[in-house]
Amino acid sequence: MRLLLVEDDVMFGESLQVAIKTEGYSIDWVQSVDEATFAIDLYTYDLILLDLCLPDDSGLNVVKKIRLDNNKIPIVIITAKDTIDDKVTGLDAGADDYIVKPFSSYELFARLRAIFRRLNDRADFLIEYNGLTLNPKTFEAFFKDEIYELSNKEFAILHALLEKPGTILSKDQLEEKLYSWNDPIQSNTIEVFIYGLRKKFGTSLIKNIRGLGYFVSKSPLDY
Repeated sequence: MRLLLVEDDVMFGESLQVAIKTEGYSIDWVQSVDEATFAIDLYTYDLILLDLCLPDDSGLNVVKKIRLDNNKIPIVIITAKDTIDDKVTGLDAGADDYIVKPFSSYELFARLRAIFRRLNDRADFLIEYNGLTLNPKTFEAFFKDEIYELSNKEFAILHALLEKPGTILSKDQLEEKLYSWNDPIQSNTIEVFIYGLRKKFGTSLIKNIRGLGYFVSKSPLDY
């Protein structure tokens, strides 16, 4: 999953960026409202972490613009503003959650998982597909009575494909799920990860249409 962090405190931003990557998410980090607006218009994100006190404008205006555009992307406000009025204003503007600094990374990631559970309408947050089960909390896959510990990027690819069976995802779309802006990308990276996943779970799980991309069948019976 790819997140956008909007935070102008360099020390805090750097430490949070490291924690987020360690948790297995891809993360792009910007430090102003203008940069955030540009990134949101250009890229697709799964969630936004948003400070309110930014150098060029209030983060609340980012929330309002996103919701006016009918964009339902989850937004979590992360801020030192801790009054009840601040929280109510942020949530009423359209934020999905509000966390006051300083906070524990454990609490943050628990809240993110809760948001993603609600979005996927899965109380247990597991993704099941014809005997293959993914657990996004542990980055494990269960298949034929075996437990597979996948790398972050292997899991991200499989998660993206199984979330929308029948939908073709291009190589560029999959790379967006795996990498932040400054991460180096090798030309055959996606192919290597797909090869590894096919070795683990069968060559027929992930299908390819040359020139278009990868998908899993809409009906598990075709797997």
